[in-house]
Amino acid sequence: MKFTGTDNYVATEELQMAVNAAVTLQRPLLIKGEPGTGKTLLAEEVAKALGKPLLAWHIKSTTKAQQGLYEYDAVSRLRDSQLGSDKVQDIGNYISKGKLWEAFTADEQVVLLIDEIERRILNSQMICY
Repeated sequence: MKFTGTDNYVATEELQMAVNAAVTLQRPLLIKGEPGTGKTLLAEEVAKALGKPLLAWHIKSTTKAQQGLYEYDAVSRLRDSQLGSDKVQDIGNYISKGKLWEAFTADEQVVLLIDEIERRILNSQMICY
């Protein structure tokens, strides 16, 4: 199935080619542009057109790359160990999966939107297939 645009998104031939190449090669597609130019809408419409789930990871100025994979809550584990909770025996109780983890372990291929991947350097979205 090829992306040719949708009723809500008119894509140029160049954009269609870039999206379809990324999908075929299963490689990320970096979309740059000014705010309000439809970068997020593109990811939403690609996911809808290809029948794939959309995962969105919204980056903030304090976000660290590692958070895309997981976050470990050592403070909660320490508190639970001090309270004598049996939960501390399973470290999985203190790991929150990030959007990259969710994408890598999904049962089917997903569209992953990494929104504002580096907001201090460039205004962009990364769309992974």
